[in-house]
Amino acid sequence: MTETTAAPFYWSALQKIALRFFLLLFILYIFFNPNGVLPYTDVISDYLIQPFHIIIPWLSKNLLNMAQPVTTFTNGSGDTTYDYLVILLIVTVSAIVTIIWSVLDRKARNYNKLFYWLCVILRYYVGITMLSYGFVKIIKLQFPSPSPARLLQSFGNASPMGLAWTYMGYSTGFNYFTGIAEVSCGLFLFFRKTTTLGAVLGLVVAGNIMAINYCFDVPVKLLSTTLVLMALFLLAKDAHRLVNFFFLNKTALPSEIEPHRFRRKWKNISLSVIKYILLIYLLISNIGGDIKAATQYGDAAVKPHFYGIYDIQSYVVNKDTITPLTTNTERWRKLVVGSSGYATVKKMNDSTQNYTFREDTKAHTIVMFTDADTSAKYHFIYSEHGKDSLMLKGKLGLDSIKISMKKFDMKNFKLINRGFHWVNEFPYNK
Repeated sequence: MTETTAAPFYWSALQKIALRFFLLLFILYIFFNPNGVLPYTDVISDYLIQPFHIIIPWLSKNLLNMAQPVTTFTNGSGDTTYDYLVILLIVTVSAIVTIIWSVLDRKARNYNKLFYWLCVILRYYVGITMLSYGFVKIIKLQFPSPSPARLLQSFGNASPMGLAWTYMGYSTGFNYFTGIAEVSCGLFLFFRKTTTLGAVLGLVVAGNIMAINYCFDVPVKLLSTTLVLMALFLLAKDAHRLVNFFFLNKTALPSEIEPHRFRRKWKNISLSVIKYILLIYLLISNIGGDIKAATQYGDAAVKPHFYGIYDIQSYVVNKDTITPLTTNTERWRKLVVGSSGYATVKKMNDSTQNYTFREDTKAHTIVMFTDADTSAKYHFIYSEHGKDSLMLKGKLGLDSIKISMKKFDMKNFKLINRGFHWVNEFPYNK
């Protein structure tokens, strides 16, 4: 029989206290951030979290005496003031309950079963999150290729997050590389025998995500940090074995990975069936949903008819040709048509204005307006001459406008045309 590192019968006081605290901490965190771990949990969570949208602002005002009221909750950003206060609440409650639990349960010899099931929960939470992260990269949905507006934006005017998104979105191959690593991590965590490998890979992958979020100011710092902590917790049981293997060149005994079985066989069979149904569901929903989304707004989506960058050749208002002076705040310099329904106008003084852009290729009309003033609309009739020339004729209020423009070939951007080279004669290609 192969010798293994059996689970200890007696735990130290510190180990028991740590288990109590981290069990409460992680379970409460998952409650507040289900992260789509199980189907439709987000819907249930939205309902259960509503009372905390009242409790947290009340606590911030009456207990913490915060100067500014908390009015913004978790949205596209997971690092709002509300989210940090939730973490504070979770840590505080976990610490208080841990103290009470430790006083009431002083005679406990170990928490082997509790530890096992907590690890199962964390394996699934991290695993499902990694599957979600991975497939949106493999299908290239999270990081789209640089848009025309992004290609025109200077490095200095890009936000740190925008720079990171452009860096990731440029390379399809790099998306595959990181996506496959995340999907592999997720799949490994679903099985006991590959849990340690999945946790090691998860620590590396989640650590890289955390580093990007911190260093490029991406507002998902709390979640990525928690994923790193969860990966470390999953590795805690094998810490001694890992140190022996990686650092001390000593024999690392096989880990004890036998599951905690129920006495009734049907319960064990039911859990296995549920596990595989969940895994199949996750694979189908992630792959199917991401492919569908990619055809709607990802790289695979159909581009608008006028997608691209147009340089303004002439700009005529009420039969007066406007001179292209850099001091002019009204004359257009470029028209940038991006994703369906949106466009940006760059003025001569380099200021920009975003527009809702509605085209009708059958009637040959274009309507443009800003969200700030939907009544002030450009109404154009367009005509195309060749592949790259466009003429707009129309009105803005009482003014008649005629704009001649030429489409810029985006392949002229070095970022687009540089490509990949096995052989580079020069060390730097900036």
